Amino acid sequence: VFGKDSECRVFLILVTVFVLLVTLNIYSSVYGSLAKAFRYAAFQVSSIITTTGFATADFDKWPPLSKFILLLCMFLGAMAGSTGGGMKTMRIKVLFRHGYREVFRIIHPHAVTTVKIGGRPVSSNTLSSVWGFFVLYLGLFIAATLLMAAMGLDLITAISSVAASIGNIGPGLAMVGPTENFLFVPFTGKWILIFCMLLGRLEIYPVVVLLVPEYWRK
Repeated sequence: VFGKDSECRVFLILVTVFVLLVTLNIYSSVYGSLAKAFRYAAFQVSSIITTTGFATADFDKWPPLSKFILLLCMFLGAMAGSTGGGMKTMRIKVLFRHGYREVFRIIHPHAVTTVKIGGRPVSSNTLSSVWGFFVLYLGLFIAATLLMAAMGLDLITAISSVAASIGNIGPGLAMVGPTENFLFVPFTGKWILIFCMLLGRLEIYPVVVLLVPEYWRK
């Protein structure tokens, strides 16, 4: 059953690729044993991409490539329908399918194509909703990161603290890494990150709707 689900296949492929890349990256440079490198890589990638947030190693001391992959996992999140945070694998897949369709239409302008997931066409309303979610997610992430950086946090800390909060993950990188905490974050910064956590947990739209003046004019 799981093998027939297109989202599950993409999710498992991503996890496998990320685990292998991190394993090769931290092998010899951090861990002398390939088995040990694989064990830590598999656990941390699985923990971050499912937004569980557990840590069995100080991955902030890992090479830049491994840290970038873990940061990327914070954005991807789990699969649709789960209680995990992040943008969800299904949305990412829909975005890539839509992007490919637009490139295909440039090459074949008269072709009639549709975005399909699991053999079923995706409606224009769903595509609009996914793109809207992506733009809001990215825009709010950038805005919150700018505010955190304005409070004096270094770039890596600002980026990862917002990514970890909006993805409902927990640990980030640098000063909010797995062996650190958010105690040093300024009072206003804590409220910004709390807001980001609410955005991520409630899937952005319900929170943003409450902030739109038109909602209260009904």
